[in-house]
Amino acid sequence: MKLTKLFFAAVIVLSANAAFAQADSKVATHLVTISIPEVALLDLEAASTTITLAGTAPTEAGSPMTFGAAATNATIWMNYSSIVKGALVRKVTVAITNGAVPDGLKLTVLASAASADGAGTKGTAVAAITLTNTASDIVTGIGSTWTGDGVNKGRNLTYQLDYAGTATDYADLRFVDIAAPLTITYTLSDI
Repeated sequence: MKLTKLFFAAVIVLSANAAFAQADSKVATHLVTISIPEVALLDLEAASTTITLAGTAPTEAGSPMTFGAAATNATIWMNYSSIVKGALVRKVTVAITNGAVPDGLKLTVLASAASADGAGTKGTAVAAITLTNTASDIVTGIGSTWTGDGVNKGRNLTYQLDYAGTATDYADLRFVDIAAPLTITYTLSDI
């Protein structure tokens, strides 16, 4: 009887070891969760993001004020990073959010083609925009992308001050001793 109990105990121990040994194999698995954050970042880069645009006063009686190099500025670069959800796309809008362009004049901005830096779906710049206090699209169709950071990366912004459009606009011009600055706001948003 003792031998039978001992044999029976040995079979149970060997069976238990065999059961544990069967749990391990040549293949093992575990779960990995991958998380990609949504990103929407926009920045303006330049040595200074404060610019001054001016007409050139005539030096000869009977001549008009002109708009040349002093009325153009292309020192600011727009950089952005975007990771969109699904098939979503984004756009950048621009508007004057404080102040107003003096009567008789218009202020336009043009975004260049995207620089070669970065990668992804950088979107498409639209034609030059006359700035107002209503937001206008300046770049559309932005997907997951990055443009590079700093000057000479992303999109160059060219500002141009000029007459509003007709010869009668000259009559609207008024001398301003201290010009109030305009605040130009760019916004990266979902479409």
